[in-house]
Amino acid sequence: MPSSSSPTPEKSSKPDKPGKPGESGKAATARKATTERKATTARKATTAGKAATARKAPKAESHLAMVRRARRINRELAEVYPYAHPELDFRNPFELLVATVLSAQTTDLRVNQTTPALFAAYPTPEDMAAAVPEEMEEIIRPTGFFRAKTKSLLGLSAALRDEFGGEVPGRLEDLVKLPGVGRKTANVVLGNAFGVPGITVDTHFGRLVRRWKWTDEEDPVKVEAVVAGIFPKSEWTMLSHRVVFHGRRICHARKPACGACPIAPLCPSYGEGETDPEKARKLLKYEMGGYPGQRLSPPADYPGKPAPALGAE
Repeated sequence: MPSSSSPTPEKSSKPDKPGKPGESGKAATARKATTERKATTARKATTAGKAATARKAPKAESHLAMVRRARRINRELAEVYPYAHPELDFRNPFELLVATVLSAQTTDLRVNQTTPALFAAYPTPEDMAAAVPEEMEEIIRPTGFFRAKTKSLLGLSAALRDEFGGEVPGRLEDLVKLPGVGRKTANVVLGNAFGVPGITVDTHFGRLVRRWKWTDEEDPVKVEAVVAGIFPKSEWTMLSHRVVFHGRRICHARKPACGACPIAPLCPSYGEGETDPEKARKLLKYEMGGYPGQRLSPPADYPGKPAPALGAE
């Protein structure tokens, strides 16, 4: 009588992949195991890398945290540059106004080397307004764009003579009406000749506040407005000097000296420049690197050397 139990079917199996020609079964098995180990290792590395990236990703900074960090940067810069000052030589508001207009598209050093002869020839707005254009152009030629600058200086001098009694006005709304004078120039004059707080947004200032993530604005007027909302008005003028000092000496445009930067722990852009301390120190400029500053007549507390006169570099 036939059994009621059915025969157990054989397990179906796929044929093993053939090994490489001439490869034994053991060798094929070993090769397969190695391949699987490599794949597992790669997967783990990828997973670990993603996890590490996720861990290192910075948290979004709140506005309050940014303001606190910005104010701490200002305090740190005040300790690094207690002698920060305007780097244009001047003896009165008129000289500062003229020097600031001349500083467009050139260095403060070149302006300072040029203005002694200019002010010797035209010491007052009345004298400058009566200047022969070609003669003035020749004097200020070293600053570049000398024809356009001569036109501006003649125009602003005539305006000072005719509309302000030969005196530089102490209000922003009056200053910006003068030929060649914008908000940046007006704030320089107000802050340093009249003691009226102002934020000077030049190329250095704009570059650094964006690196520090205070703002991503590019327009100088918008940058000024944002920064003015972060700091009390009493800090505006000195903040401007400190930031510009830092931009000229350490946080350069092309290769910032990150490894020698005293505020590196507060900088979200750390690593954009040279991080090796020894190499970074070689990038320092002006008194930080042992060289003369921009002024021929610096303040008494300036720790660097006076700049050389024109032709004496």
